[in-house]
Amino acid sequence: MAGVSKIERKTKAIAGLCLDDVDLDALIENDEPCVVKGALRHTALVRAAQNSDDAAMEVLRSEYNERPLLNYTAPASANGRFFYTSSMDGVNFQTEYLTLDVFFERLKSENAQVDGQTLYIGSAQVTDFFPALLNDPDLRAVDALFGDNNPRVGIWMGNHTVASTHFDMSNNVAICLTGRRRFTLFPPDQIGNLYPGPIEPTPGGQVVSMFDLHDPDFNTYPRARQALERAQVAELEPGDLLVYPALWWHQVEGLDDFNVMINYWWNTVPPYADDPMNTLLHGMLSLRDRPDSEKQAWRHFFDYYIFGDATKAGEHLPEHARGQLGVIDETTARRMRARLLQKINR
Repeated sequence: MAGVSKIERKTKAIAGLCLDDVDLDALIENDEPCVVKGALRHTALVRAAQNSDDAAMEVLRSEYNERPLLNYTAPASANGRFFYTSSMDGVNFQTEYLTLDVFFERLKSENAQVDGQTLYIGSAQVTDFFPALLNDPDLRAVDALFGDNNPRVGIWMGNHTVASTHFDMSNNVAICLTGRRRFTLFPPDQIGNLYPGPIEPTPGGQVVSMFDLHDPDFNTYPRARQALERAQVAELEPGDLLVYPALWWHQVEGLDDFNVMINYWWNTVPPYADDPMNTLLHGMLSLRDRPDSEKQAWRHFFDYYIFGDATKAGEHLPEHARGQLGVIDETTARRMRARLLQKINR
């Protein structure tokens, strides 16, 4: 734990709030992670877990629809960290589909061993496997916080898992329901100090940091010391809610023999908006290898058209002549996408 032990900054925590008092927009606008302590403490799964892991498992069984779930299994040598092999010619875990009962049986068996394997079900869409779980009154109240921004709700289960430091392109609400979780978070500007791995393939769908918080190699990754100076740690107990903005890097650890978390991913942009990662990939293709003077010139164009005031580029034009420089609606987005595809496929 040498890396984690160096992090002294704790994520801001608020106690005593009920869900009606939570303002997600305000928390995201602060551009900092925030823990709301005990906000979901009355949820059925949290209350069951206070009795035993078996009681919590029984609640999940009662909501389960028998569809097999994708399970990730890492050997004991991985120390719970789902990552690449040492030679980076693959990943250090295997996947297979299991029913919930088989998953629970294997989890208990591995936990009974001194050096058991790590089992992980990650980001399974709740509505696909546990549709009735979200009928819990507290979870319905969480859903109401998003207004018209329909979130994707995932469930995460396992034992002593370590999801390597990565980022998501959506805002996130993470709710610890069973067991304890530790989030180690880094602001987006630390990307260069976290030594991102390959864009593809990745262990879990997103780029991960090559730096291991539990076994820091500062000779290979010296700038990681600077990242650790900006890191925050959020220790979550059952019923706690963590909110953090899109693109914050985070490592997530399950600290007990049985951990369950659900999370809500959401963005406030309309659904027809494109994925910024597509823009990044196309930028690599079209801009990265141009002369530096040319790239610096393009930086001004991007600042003007994209990163600055969205209304400035077209404000001097009649509204009917603004085209893409005006308001982008679904029709405009469809036309822009068609034109891009035509140009890319030239």
